[in-house]
Amino acid sequence: MIAVVANPTAGKGRHAALLPALLAQLGPHELLPEGAGAVRAAVAGGASAVVAMGGDGTAHLALQALAGTGVPLGIVPLGTGNDLATGLGLPADPGAAVAAVLAGRTRQVDLARVDGAHGTSWYGSVLAAGFDALVNERANRMRWPRGPMRYDLAIFAELARLRPLRYRLVIDGEPAELDSVLLAVGNTTSYGGGMRICPGADPADGLLDVTLGVAGRLALATLKPKVRGGTHVTHPAVRTLRARTLEIAGPDLHCYADGERLGPLPVTVTCEPGALTLLH
Repeated sequence: MIAVVANPTAGKGRHAALLPALLAQLGPHELLPEGAGAVRAAVAGGASAVVAMGGDGTAHLALQALAGTGVPLGIVPLGTGNDLATGLGLPADPGAAVAAVLAGRTRQVDLARVDGAHGTSWYGSVLAAGFDALVNERANRMRWPRGPMRYDLAIFAELARLRPLRYRLVIDGEPAELDSVLLAVGNTTSYGGGMRICPGADPADGLLDVTLGVAGRLALATLKPKVRGGTHVTHPAVRTLRARTLEIAGPDLHCYADGERLGPLPVTVTCEPGALTLLH
């Protein structure tokens, strides 16, 4: 039996009306309450596959239960950004995504495992541990305004206090200390609804792509428009590297992955080749 975890509020609910038709198209299934525990129970009970209908957060939830199990995941993108589905090359149209699930084709893709004080978690797209993580933290603390303007105000507030962060990294066993404003670790290319922060990331190469950048306010404002096209990596203030394992320590901040708050630094991020079986 296919188990389904669905979030009707994903993408501000703009696709909620499609859910009954998508579930009918899928055929026989078990609709789960949203939560990683429910997905784990379904896997333990013999689910043949899990389908996440929602945004990146819904898929992220499913990853916590499916990583390393061999039980395949199907993603029907109903969110605002859908960066994970895009990065994995899945159909953007929800109906086409259900058809891909029903076709039953699978392939193995990498996942990133994050170990830290929060425990162990998994992600499929990008981990943010720099300026963008600080913006997310500030926005989450703000009670007003609601909606996208809250993030705009959070960006302005963090720009006003922008300073390079001192990182202590261990890159595949080699220690390094550096100052940076950006630190993103990508299994796939994008976050934030198509911001290609790690444009060279390949979820089947067994490596993580890391983007670092030292920049002042003006340089960062110049870089931001380039991120959507991935051309920021040619800027002299930006450095990229690839690693199997990356230890991150230094700044007093919480990291985010697949748009979800994970926990505080320090963390160790490890690429786990083929950890996810993907329906595509």
